[in-house]
Amino acid sequence: MLPLLQSIFSILVMTEFVLGNFANGFIVLVNYIAWVKRQKISSADQILTGLAVSRIGLLWVILINWYATLLNPALYSLEVRLPVHIAWTASNHFSIWLATSLSVFYLFKIANFSNLIFLRLKWRVKSVVFVMLLGSLFFLVFHVAMVSVYEQMQMKEYEGNITRQTKLRDIAQLMNMTVFTLMNFVPFAISLTSFLLLIFSLWKHLKKMRSSGKRSQGSSTKVHIRAMQTVISYLSSNRLQNGLFFMLCQVFAYAYPSSHSFILIWGNKKLREAFLSVLYQRCRQREKQAPRM
Repeated sequence: MLPLLQSIFSILVMTEFVLGNFANGFIVLVNYIAWVKRQKISSADQILTGLAVSRIGLLWVILINWYATLLNPALYSLEVRLPVHIAWTASNHFSIWLATSLSVFYLFKIANFSNLIFLRLKWRVKSVVFVMLLGSLFFLVFHVAMVSVYEQMQMKEYEGNITRQTKLRDIAQLMNMTVFTLMNFVPFAISLTSFLLLIFSLWKHLKKMRSSGKRSQGSSTKVHIRAMQTVISYLSSNRLQNGLFFMLCQVFAYAYPSSHSFILIWGNKKLREAFLSVLYQRCRQREKQAPRM
């Protein structure tokens, strides 16, 4: 039963890997071409491009971990696992925090509040995002340090005093999990707050439109909805373990950076038009190549 499930999950993982690389590679390519043509790139496109690059790296690290752990465990020594886990920690960190930055950027660009603090932050949204990303590096450095210490403890588990090494390893594991929890909880809380504030801003906008007798399906309403779709699709997380649960986690770990990237493409006007243009051209080519009866 397990080999069959492993084969099914392997097919799912490879499919999600290909789709995820396609979606994120498409985002990078479209934004790069636009940057070359216009010689400038917007802040939102910078965040999107960085997010796509980090997710490409994340997908490759997850694939390496999947292959080494399940398909070729003999090669997955502790010496190899350490750089893989550090690479996963770094790519996952930037994927999470860049997605959070995108949520915050959409909030300040789209939402309308008369609060003085909100307005000051809105005028300095680029600085807000920059400071947030810079501050997140503290979590990254500390998390990488904890991962390194924990892996080193596992390498030395059978050296010297076994009881002492086991206690040190347990302490390192606890600290590692604490940092991992904070690293995921803080951006999750920020994105959730952004989503709730976008809902409140949309509610205020609809209320104002109704009181003035105007239609509620305006451009501002659509922008609010698209931003909320992008933010709410981010509110998820992943983790890697062993056995059947590990395989399920791997499938879901691939699903998030793959599916969310397609949501980002559909929620961005420039990316959506480019994507539809590519699909249209492909359909036209197939029609021309198809034999006529």
